[in-house]
Amino acid sequence: MVRDLSLFQDAVYRVPVRAFPWRERIDPWGILVSEFMLQQTQTERVIPYWERWMRRWPTPEALNRASLEEALREWSGLGYNRRCRYVKDCAGIIAEEYAGVLPETPEDLRRLPGVGSYTAGAVACFAYNYPAVFIETNIRSAVIDFFFSDRSAVKDAEIFPILEAALEENRQNPRKWYWALMDYGALVKKTAGNPNRKSAGYTKQSRFEGSFRQRRGAVIRSLAFQGPATAEELADRTGMSPEALLKTLQALEKESLIAAKEGIYKIADR
Repeated sequence: MVRDLSLFQDAVYRVPVRAFPWRERIDPWGILVSEFMLQQTQTERVIPYWERWMRRWPTPEALNRASLEEALREWSGLGYNRRCRYVKDCAGIIAEEYAGVLPETPEDLRRLPGVGSYTAGAVACFAYNYPAVFIETNIRSAVIDFFFSDRSAVKDAEIFPILEAALEENRQNPRKWYWALMDYGALVKKTAGNPNRKSAGYTKQSRFEGSFRQRRGAVIRSLAFQGPATAEELADRTGMSPEALLKTLQALEKESLIAAKEGIYKIADR
């Protein structure tokens, strides 16, 4: 294992380093925003959104002063609008309870809305060089490709001990190690297929066209760009059947993305 780990680290550090704006400027708020945007979204697609977002709302306080409707208009096109709600809610908590300063540890970051184990570890590491152990698709690809290339149904429980051992060797600069590890995994996915298919938890993303995700996005875009509307007006705008629209509206209300008053739907207030 020790020899394999040394060879693994050598292979990881030989990979060319990718350049992203959230790497060039180490800003905890910008890193949190990037991690939400990068969830289930390709990196190259995220870059222009992140740059526009950070110009408009460079601090949690700035976003806290904006409305959710403004934020959703800026987010439009990235999909998974619930992430935008989480970023907006995080901004309010950071601005009002943490004096605008992002928490430093994974434990404290986990208290923020929508922040799970991976995001908490990644933000702590990239923002503060905190030695956290975490896993995502590129990290998983890197480990599976090097250590489990002849296996299938590889469990994350098998991967974490390797990550823990590798982190012990890179505790002086975990940020640099994880960036290199992600870059290695991204390269492997491009050149040798997707090792994540060998993961026990691998599932293929469902088709977007005609999906519930597409319907949700259509309602959010309509309300964010065209303003409040009745269910009948939304049906006309989106082309949805009354049954499909009702289910979509109920889901969006439950997630506090939209609100209804006297039959008029709008983007929810904070």
